[in-house]
Amino acid sequence: MIVVVDTDRCAGHGICVSTCPEVFILTDDGYATVGADATPTAWRDAVETAIAQCPEHAISACTA
Repeated sequence: MIVVVDTDRCAGHGICVSTCPEVFILTDDGYATVGADATPTAWRDAVETAIAQCPEHAISACTA
């Protein structure tokens, strides 16, 4: 699974980091980013929850 955070849309709410800290991290500026190139499928449910809960709709994912 490839997860992407649109840095132009992210407002730094941090909900994704709270929902799935194994995948999302905050930059020094306080915006979300993905910590790895590929996300294990074991975290798929948590990533989908983070996508659904992002108020800025800044997260997307696709299977590789």
